[in-house]
Amino acid sequence: MGKVSIFITLYFWHINTIKMTSEKSNKAFYNEKLNVIVEYIHNNLDSKIDIKTLAEISHFSPFHFHRISRALLGEPIGAYISRTRVETAAKMIRYTALDIEDIAYSVGFETPSSLSKMFKRYFDISPTAYRKDKTYIKKTEITMETTLNIKKPKIISIEDKQCLYYRMQGAYQTLNYGAAWEKLWGVIKAQKLFTKGIEHLGLPHDDPKVTEDDKIRYDACLVIHKDAKPIDDVGVKTLKGGQFAVFLYQGSYEYFADVYNYIFNDWLLNTDYELRDEPVREKYISNPERVEPHKLKTEFYLPIK
Repeated sequence: MGKVSIFITLYFWHINTIKMTSEKSNKAFYNEKLNVIVEYIHNNLDSKIDIKTLAEISHFSPFHFHRISRALLGEPIGAYISRTRVETAAKMIRYTALDIEDIAYSVGFETPSSLSKMFKRYFDISPTAYRKDKTYIKKTEITMETTLNIKKPKIISIEDKQCLYYRMQGAYQTLNYGAAWEKLWGVIKAQKLFTKGIEHLGLPHDDPKVTEDDKIRYDACLVIHKDAKPIDDVGVKTLKGGQFAVFLYQGSYEYFADVYNYIFNDWLLNTDYELRDEPVREKYISNPERVEPHKLKTEFYLPIK
């Protein structure tokens, strides 16, 4: 191969490498900003969420903000906010004793009738009927004593915790959890954050009985004890402390749906506790690469008040 040919080959290889690096960096940058936007939305459902404010905290112009957020979320930002409000209302109607009127105001609807109208559009049932009809969400018929190895919960209070997190979206059974943990531990190594007591937590934000599979969100989290910096699509946030009912379950991850059926449908509905507006936490005590599935231990932290 002549010198000219070698030069041309190296030139185009260099250009393509720059292009690939730029595309990767841009996507990572957008994902980092998306984490900030989504956290803001979920923390301000009871208020008017102004698109201009979201654009400002993302540091994009409103024009670019809409395009980028739609590409990353898979739906317009307005649709995401509306869906989040009605799905949050569904959980509160199902799992709390709050008046539907109060629920409507707490998730940002101006009137209860506005919630009712949107609720029917999403679930083809009224909020009142949804609360009364316990069979609307199908329960798995299981015998807890013989099917699941799960302990009665301990009621504890915990402090705020700082964590690194990586958000994934899709049906829980299809997510690449191994890649998420590898990415997070890469940040631990790069920023020299290793200490004793790092915890593996999962935050399943959405109920698959309510939210469509491709819209379900899950945060893989590592609880850390040193200050960290967000990088690319790995964020840093504080997990709020408070009171939790902690259930210890031993068994395969494939039965998590049954565990949640027990926690929400059998335990919670038969107590005086109400849910706080925080996601359930899953604490993975065992290493699935070293422990057989039926011996895996997981703690489920249910935020209560």
